[in-house]
Amino acid sequence: MAARITVESFAAMMRDAMPFASALDIETLEIGEGTATLRLPFRADFLRPGGTVGGPLLMGLADVAMYAAVLSATGAAASVTANLNVTFLRKPAPMPVVAEARVIRHGRRLVYGEIALFSEGDPKIIAHATASYALPAG
Repeated sequence: MAARITVESFAAMMRDAMPFASALDIETLEIGEGTATLRLPFRADFLRPGGTVGGPLLMGLADVAMYAAVLSATGAAASVTANLNVTFLRKPAPMPVVAEARVIRHGRRLVYGEIALFSEGDPKIIAHATASYALPAG
């Protein structure tokens, strides 16, 4: 089965209906069935003291990436985050961050998945997240 949303349609959705994602310049790199890869470009104003990308930005990227993966599996634009857990594993470099999201389980009312975040070009995971999305009734 093919993904239910394309890179182009998700990028348009971010631009038109998710202004916070557009404000962060989050880029959609790839979408497959139940998977999504997104990129947060580097900006100096994303740094916190200590020279690292701020945790809330990483959490936002993880959430948007999982939303794309959920949409690619379900087509349910009205799905909402029910739970997001993030474990920060190492200090990200002051560079773009890539998020790879995948759906692990798709039920009737809940979708569960995981997200790995990387400093671009570095295979070491900087953060790991799990998320549940509630699907709309009907």
